[in-house]
Amino acid sequence: MSGVMKRMGMIFRAKANKALDRAEDPRETLDYSYQKQLELLQKVRRGVADVATSRKRLELQLNQLQSQSSKLEDQGRKALALGREDLAREALSRRAALQQQVSDLETQHQTLQGEEEKLTLAAQRLQAKVDAFRTKKETIKATYTAAQAQTRIAESFSGISEEMSDVGVAIQRAEDKTAQLQARAGAIDELLASGALDDQSGLQRDDIQAELDRLSGGSDVELELQRMKAELAGGTSSQQAIEGGNGTQQGEPQSQQQSHPRFDKQ
Repeated sequence: MSGVMKRMGMIFRAKANKALDRAEDPRETLDYSYQKQLELLQKVRRGVADVATSRKRLELQLNQLQSQSSKLEDQGRKALALGREDLAREALSRRAALQQQVSDLETQHQTLQGEEEKLTLAAQRLQAKVDAFRTKKETIKATYTAAQAQTRIAESFSGISEEMSDVGVAIQRAEDKTAQLQARAGAIDELLASGALDDQSGLQRDDIQAELDRLSGGSDVELELQRMKAELAGGTSSQQAIEGGNGTQQGEPQSQQQSHPRFDKQ
């Protein structure tokens, strides 16, 4: 049972693979790959935009902290000038805490700036690859379309294409059917002429009339044959009279001249 199931699975995969190969169009596959590359490029660009947005936000925070730090420094100086050392110490303590935040934000800013530069370079390289793939894709599609057209033309000329094969089969069937009908019509005519079949239309002659027609046709042939013989005999007599000169006109009596048979053309 395991071997049977394995064999069935192999047959199914083979047939499915063949069906997929028949349905696959390389042009559609190339277009799909190009679409996926465009989507990836769009994601990279969005990533660059997100990193740039985060960097810009850190820059705004840095500007605010630096502004507060400068303000606290000024306040400390004023408090110290007024003899309020405690206020000056508080201001400087707050400024020191802000400076630590500024240092952390500057580190993050440098990291984001590095990531932004990497993503920007990756987006540029990916853009170049996508453009090159698009050019190659269009070239392959054009070549495939031309080869497909040439193949169809060659198949049409050679008669091995599906459309031309169907036309050829239809023509062959029509010719065979026509020949069959012609043979059937000829056979029926022969059977009717021989009397083996009855003419239901009432136009066929009976066997007596058919025999009389046959004899009449033979008589016509005999009469035509006699007429041709008479013509040949008349031509021979005329030739002999010319070669005999005047002997027939002077020496032969009128009665003998009339005794020769004379054949008129029928």
